[in-house]
Amino acid sequence: MRTLLSFGAVIAVTVVVCVAVFSLGDAPVPVSQAVTVLGGAAVLLGFLVGPLLVGAVDQLDPRRFAVFGVDERKMPGVLAIASLVSVPSLALLAVYVSVTIVAVRAGAPWVPAVLLALTGLLSTILLSRVGMALNALLLPERRSRELTALFALALIVIAFPVAVFLGSLRWDGEVPASLATLTSVIGFTPLAASPAAMFAAAAGETAVAWVSGLIAVATLALLWLAWTWFVRRLLTTTERPVAARERTGLGWFALLPSNAFGAIASRSLVYWLRDRRYIMNIIVVPVAGVLTVFPLIVAGVPVEIAALVPVPVMALFFGWLPHNDVAYDSTALWTHVASGVRGLPDRLGRLVPVLLVAVPVLAIAVPLSLLLAGRWSLLLPLVGVGASLLFSALGISSVVSVVAPYAVSRPGDSPFQQPQRPTSRGIYGPAAAFLGAILLSVPTMWLFGASIVADPGFAPAAFWVGIVTGAAAFIGGAVIGGRIFEHSGERLMEFVETA
Repeated sequence: MRTLLSFGAVIAVTVVVCVAVFSLGDAPVPVSQAVTVLGGAAVLLGFLVGPLLVGAVDQLDPRRFAVFGVDERKMPGVLAIASLVSVPSLALLAVYVSVTIVAVRAGAPWVPAVLLALTGLLSTILLSRVGMALNALLLPERRSRELTALFALALIVIAFPVAVFLGSLRWDGEVPASLATLTSVIGFTPLAASPAAMFAAAAGETAVAWVSGLIAVATLALLWLAWTWFVRRLLTTTERPVAARERTGLGWFALLPSNAFGAIASRSLVYWLRDRRYIMNIIVVPVAGVLTVFPLIVAGVPVEIAALVPVPVMALFFGWLPHNDVAYDSTALWTHVASGVRGLPDRLGRLVPVLLVAVPVLAIAVPLSLLLAGRWSLLLPLVGVGASLLFSALGISSVVSVVAPYAVSRPGDSPFQQPQRPTSRGIYGPAAAFLGAILLSVPTMWLFGASIVADPGFAPAAFWVGIVTGAAAFIGGAVIGGRIFEHSGERLMEFVETA
């Protein structure tokens, strides 16, 4: 059933893409060129990253055919031809046929267009073969859910802002200047040299077409050499056996480094993803960031200004979350103290879950905010403010969590159940982490405001000041908090036993 659904989804996506390509027949040549070049680059990267991301078993792995005595010199060609007979390859063929038809109708000579289409098709298929080979050599056969989640997060962080930016551009029958420059650059790279050469020929740019065409042919040749080398490597090389016990089911502990930092980060990730006290904190932050927009709009603040507020708010609260992480450990803190863990690995390991959640969320929030504001020139200062608030709060939280922890609900209790606090120091810790991050970020926020109301030239300064401020506060807070942790083990153990 799953196979049939996947097959139907591929057919539906292929039909939609082909119809979209044919709709470019009435568009100006520069518009068709920009769409096909960027789309071709995305498809090429998808065929490379797809095997690494999904971790699917390769049915055409050269090692499967080693027992049949096939000539090693013929194996690359045989497997490359066999890979043409697959659903993704046939879908790709349909797309390239559509692109070729549109290019020929736009004025490209049909013989070079067909040859360039074949070159692009073969290059993409060979690149997918190389991706499968890399997956077989470098990554485990049985991909853990944690590793797949990391790949998916990386894809979101990169692809979502790009998609939102491209979707927000207003074409009006012409290619935006920034996109035209990007198209020209990508057209001279192996990513999309083939479609770029087609439409350059259709536009009468003979020199550009020749250069892009030669790059496409050279790319195909280099990919063939790489695929041949990978086949030989897989068929003739026996990996040296490692004298280690195979362990399964360790999750994050098997994925992260086998040291103090990796162990603490893994334990923290397990807690953050399973303990409802942490989960509630994660859920509340994006909701709180979005809800700040509505009172501002009701108060009369323009939408383009109010849309910029959620990103700094979410960055600040994400950095503020671990300010009391030691208290959430409860009696599990003894594992850190008894094992003699150094302070710096403890401080950094505890921040990994926050970063794995905060970075993708902010990567989605930033382009959406800029889309609503309609001012992509504010990308650099907005990223600078977010980085300054996030990393400054994380650095200060690394100190506050060991200096002034306060009692929280115990594991298994409702996250809204707050225990009695025997001392008043719990008041100062959260305020110090919250206000300290704001104070450190004042220069960045001033530059951010100046780029909005005064001069966009302040944007690069806001970006770099925010990055430097956040990095300095993060590193300094982790080091200072680590030193305090090393000298406060007894006090912290007493706190978690009595709080």
